[in-house]
Amino acid sequence: MTTDTRLILREEELDASVELFVLAEAALWSTAEAALQGHPSGLGRGHYRAALLLKRRPGIGVQELAQLTGLSKQGASRVLTDLEKAGYVEKVHGKNDGRRKPAQLTAEGRVFEARVSERLRAHLALAYRTGGLDQVPGARRILTAVAGSRLQIGASEDAE
Repeated sequence: MTTDTRLILREEELDASVELFVLAEAALWSTAEAALQGHPSGLGRGHYRAALLLKRRPGIGVQELAQLTGLSKQGASRVLTDLEKAGYVEKVHGKNDGRRKPAQLTAEGRVFEARVSERLRAHLALAYRTGGLDQVPGARRILTAVAGSRLQIGASEDAE
């Protein structure tokens, strides 16, 4: 990906963008929490984030989940343990390293993830329509640049 070195943004413009990211994140997590409200598992948005990442990057373990989410290894382990206790995740011993326990969603875990993702997809689809469908590629390029090297952690060839 090439960058346009001619692009110069003032501090105020960049601050406004940071503010928009903060507000957009809050709006998305509010949508996720509404989908999780009343769910019998009692799991929260952190559990959903892990489930989404396991859907998109099957076989990640505690270390990769911590790197992707910014959680501590202890926090990532706790989230995966909660999901495993709920029957949403299963861990298997790694092929090359018996200590490593890659995780994957169970059928029940895929249902849990889909419940929230459906609402979030609707939220994003409306936002993309509002911004104009011709703007989607540019928005994705910006988000990709912001995500940076995290995109490579635990990524499989078939993940988009």
